[in-house]
Amino acid sequence: MSNAAASRRSRSGLLVLRLVESAIMLAIGTVLSMFTFSGPWALGGGITFCSMLPLVIVSHRYGCKWGLFTAFVYSLLQMLLGIQNVQYATSVGMAIAIILLDYVIAFSVVGLSSMFNGVIKNRLVSLEVGIVFTFLVRLLCHFLSGVLIWEVLWPNELGWAAPVWSIAYNASYMIPEIIITGVVAGLLFKPLNRYFTGADLK
Repeated sequence: MSNAAASRRSRSGLLVLRLVESAIMLAIGTVLSMFTFSGPWALGGGITFCSMLPLVIVSHRYGCKWGLFTAFVYSLLQMLLGIQNVQYATSVGMAIAIILLDYVIAFSVVGLSSMFNGVIKNRLVSLEVGIVFTFLVRLLCHFLSGVLIWEVLWPNELGWAAPVWSIAYNASYMIPEIIITGVVAGLLFKPLNRYFTGADLK
């Protein structure tokens, strides 16, 4: 077999591996997202046990572009699971806003969690910073959705101003999500270092 043919076969094998691994990670993340819990502090929403960590791993293993694509697919799966939320929209514009802010942008951004790898040399620090940053962007998306959509449809019973209620509601489950994911990712990074960094692919 020529070197060129061997190279093509190797690239083809890596692509299949990437697709299979990404599909498995999507399945794991989707299943984990179905099991939620809430603490006494929570005003709503559900906390999952690292349902987005598989997206973080894919991003660090294969880079931001593939991570973004995988996270986008995950966002569509989440939208299908929560399709009843879209049905509450009273206009086409509101439906689009729900789809973008609560699903597509909110979850797709997690695929960019490896974006700091070229800026921060310490990969563990880069991993943690990426988690915090992308999850906070997701929180921002849900905050905007709460102010612009959900508080218009159903004003909160406590009579709080829409921005106050939205940040309190969404932060009550997103902050624990950030902490849990960050801690678990940190614990797994050393034993799974070659997998996180994609060293085993070289």
